[in-house]
Amino acid sequence: MKGLIFSIEEFAVHDGDGLRTAVFFKGCPLRCRWCHNPEGLLPKPQRIRNHNGCVQCGRCAGACPTSDDCTACGHCAAYCPMGLIRIAGEYWEAADLALRVKRSFPAGVKGGVTLSGGEVFMQPQFLLELLECLKPLHRAIETSAYCAQDVFAQALEKLEFVFMDVKIMDDERHCHYTGVSNQRILANLETLKSSGVPFTIRVPVIAGVNDSLENIRQLGDRLRGCATLRTVELLPYNTMAGAKYPLLDWNYEETFEPPEPSRLNQLADALSQMDIPAKYRRQA
Repeated sequence: MKGLIFSIEEFAVHDGDGLRTAVFFKGCPLRCRWCHNPEGLLPKPQRIRNHNGCVQCGRCAGACPTSDDCTACGHCAAYCPMGLIRIAGEYWEAADLALRVKRSFPAGVKGGVTLSGGEVFMQPQFLLELLECLKPLHRAIETSAYCAQDVFAQALEKLEFVFMDVKIMDDERHCHYTGVSNQRILANLETLKSSGVPFTIRVPVIAGVNDSLENIRQLGDRLRGCATLRTVELLPYNTMAGAKYPLLDWNYEETFEPPEPSRLNQLADALSQMDIPAKYRRQA
């Protein structure tokens, strides 16, 4: 079975223990207003074009077989003298992708693979087949868990670790900022808690959106007493979130801000007071 992948990154440093390769699935059912990987949103290949450095030679337009209707065929990329065009999205057979990932690990080196996105559950059958092919590597996913519960449960049987995003506890606010309800996500969180699979919860923290103590305490109530929870990671809003949108000829019009470090400390302390391990990642 073939799946659509938009990036394979070796030596990933934030995606699990040991030496890791991260594989990014294309397509996502959420539309988070702060998304910093817009090339992962649509479930189809897309042209990525860097306008900085373009010499306006016109060779890309002359090479295009469809002119006004881009099909991401890649013809233009071969003709750009500055190398400013590429296609985001390549189809892989599960067995071939697993072999490509395994070859990135020197013999005897500890580590594994983390499947991310986009959203891995946008391609559920490919995901399950790929996880099977990746054995005996340590297998992790990073997911919003917005998917059918039966598919989520099947994937958990093939995983050694899960990074799960929980963005906003209030359903109405979650719908407003992500485009979907959080009910399916929270139901899958309960499945994860009872599965025995160790996991980390990641919260992208945006000032004025989800940085309230009420929001974090509601999350803490859901996680209290769970033995397989490793930590809650509080991730401040990435101020470079809009940088990739012009490459897709899209506009990024949001005006979000990261919370102050003191606020992140308050949120982490609130979780710690509930006996929930928490930490926050400092911005570079």
